[in-house]
Amino acid sequence: MTPPILEARHLTRRFGGVVAVNDMSLTVAPREILGLIGPNGAGKTTMFDLLAGSVAVSGGAILLTGRDVTRAPAYHRLAQGLGRTFQIPRPFPDLTLVDNLLLARQGQTGERLWANFTTPGRVSAEERAAREKARELLDLMLLTRLADEPARFLSGGQRKLLELARVLMADPALILLDEPAAGVNPTLLETLIDRIEAINDRGVTFLLIEHNIDMVTRLCHRVIVMANGSELCQGTPDEVARDPRVIEAYLGGAPA
Repeated sequence: MTPPILEARHLTRRFGGVVAVNDMSLTVAPREILGLIGPNGAGKTTMFDLLAGSVAVSGGAILLTGRDVTRAPAYHRLAQGLGRTFQIPRPFPDLTLVDNLLLARQGQTGERLWANFTTPGRVSAEERAAREKARELLDLMLLTRLADEPARFLSGGQRKLLELARVLMADPALILLDEPAAGVNPTLLETLIDRIEAINDRGVTFLLIEHNIDMVTRLCHRVIVMANGSELCQGTPDEVARDPRVIEAYLGGAPA
């Protein structure tokens, strides 16, 4: 059996007297698209924050490709292959799309001052490769025609595509997608779904939070439902949709 790429063991997070995540466990298999759904207030975003390293755990453990990263900062997890997007993308508005992506490239030799004097050829070669990769990713996201335009001209859906391209600059093995459908018009949503499938076909794993159930049903191999900070149930999208506990949670069993 293939070991999970990400494993959360009995995660708990308390904010004073409030338990936002309560004894939550999950595993994500390589190349899987796993959905994390639930009503507002269920603890999904806090769970993402714990996994990404934005918030410290109160209890439990997080393993990334078998290595314990429970106390590792977010940048360390990114270097280990865990990327994240946000519900509201915040690109640098006055930079071009290409330059927004170049800022996300990890481990460039030119980031070290003296390397620019001691190994200028290597620095230049890496910069050319990074720029080429940025343009390839913009092409993948169908944003080539806007590559040299400032990011402020992008629509909400195009910003989601740019955000996904920016995460891919770091070569993640696993991407945490936070509500990718939010604020996206139906036409661009189809593009976004298609691009996520294409990236998954390349071997990238996804864990996504999403309220758009149609998107979850079309993309996800498996779904975990959270309510009141804990797992309510899990299964295929069809199995979860038929579970009476899920219907109750969405229609009146969990806090708004």
